Amino acid sequence: MEKLESALRQSLGDDRVYTPEQFGKRATSYWDSSPYQARLLLQPRSTAEVSRALALCLEHRVEVVTQGGLTGCARGADSRADQVAISLQRMRTIEEIDPIACTVTVQAGAVLQEVQEAVAAQGLYFPLDLGARGSCTIGGNVATNAGGTNVIRHGMMRELVLGLEVVLADGTIIPAMNSMLKNNAGYDLKHLFIGSEGTLGVVTRAVLRLRPAPCSRDTAMVAVQGFGDICQLLSMAQSRLDARLSAFEVMWGDYYRTVTEPGWHRPPLDRDYPFYAIVESRGVDPGPDHSSFMNLLEELLGTGVIADAVIPKSESERESLWAVREDFDAVTARQPTYLYDVSLPIRHMAQYVERVQSAVRASWPGGTCLVFGHIGDGNLHLFVTPGAVGEGQHELSDRHVYTPLGDYGGSVSAEHGIGREKTPWLSVSRSPAEVELMRLLKRSLDPHNTLNPGVVLGDGFGA
Repeated sequence: MEKLESALRQSLGDDRVYTPEQFGKRATSYWDSSPYQARLLLQPRSTAEVSRALALCLEHRVEVVTQGGLTGCARGADSRADQVAISLQRMRTIEEIDPIACTVTVQAGAVLQEVQEAVAAQGLYFPLDLGARGSCTIGGNVATNAGGTNVIRHGMMRELVLGLEVVLADGTIIPAMNSMLKNNAGYDLKHLFIGSEGTLGVVTRAVLRLRPAPCSRDTAMVAVQGFGDICQLLSMAQSRLDARLSAFEVMWGDYYRTVTEPGWHRPPLDRDYPFYAIVESRGVDPGPDHSSFMNLLEELLGTGVIADAVIPKSESERESLWAVREDFDAVTARQPTYLYDVSLPIRHMAQYVERVQSAVRASWPGGTCLVFGHIGDGNLHLFVTPGAVGEGQHELSDRHVYTPLGDYGGSVSAEHGIGREKTPWLSVSRSPAEVELMRLLKRSLDPHNTLNPGVVLGDGFGA
């Protein structure tokens, strides 16, 4: 490792190479405050420097872990003391905004919120949005195929990427920076790397699709008596609002009651309903858009699909509604709490959640399973708190959450990726043939298994 460190310093410069003494107080991630582990931390400033760094690491057969904003939920960016970590936090330039083609070209270390704000100043809109917007990076969003609250209208990160620049394990630069909607010249190679979690290459730059900035935004939080009514609410919102429906978030009642306990968030609605939903629409004609939204709410109230509703009168009130959904510190205050990200057909969600909650109560009488999700795109987030101390709790909790998904054709990861945490459960969602094809791709692009080893395919994967 000493020879590698010397070579890296000579190639990149001392100000790009950091030792444990220099980053010793760095947290492992947003979710894990334990001391950060790595033999070296590299912070290159250009794609050429990333290329030289990876080539040197491969030459010395040292494993490399790629890191974005360290907000991932599946331990995909965790590194060990014998590995080199590479962070692109110094590569955060927003290179070009093209208002005619509606694209933005950015370096991978650019923070999502900074990109959102930069394009908004040009009257444009980058629709990817999630709670970690102020910390997560575009490279991390690409690597995990990030989702968030606007997927129901705009799709996952995959639908928002036109082109990528990627560095392979041996330092080869793949300049696939396509900026066109139509380009059928052979394989669309960017899709190899979107969602690959850094196992096939390091994303260094991206061309992203933008939309014209919406001129209207209407939001409501509603209370609902049953999951059947939630489905009816979604169906009517999609029918009446069509493409303007941008978010449809649902909280189970026990989640809502937990985050609105005294000392946390003020409850916008009474706390005794079984379900709560945030419905939001965005459009280009404020008057008619608002009328359509209000007509929908009146119809829903009149038919009894919703029991109550609150409409924010200002941006601060709108943010307060969303904070109830996005700020779950009250949930994670009880430790240990295990966070899950799964997907399954909407029609099976109520039965699935009841199965998981029943299993949790059977294992831990004082345990809880709190749930919310992006229901419109089939995504649930579950928080399991055993409420007890004991060995093997996390593994048992995983079994309660993941095993039933096989009965519903669900996925163990909707938007957070597999990382290291979910590798034992990949087979629930992927067939043996699919996993073997993943292994073939890994062997082809990273034959020495130096990029993010153990991520997605597990530690048993051999080069």
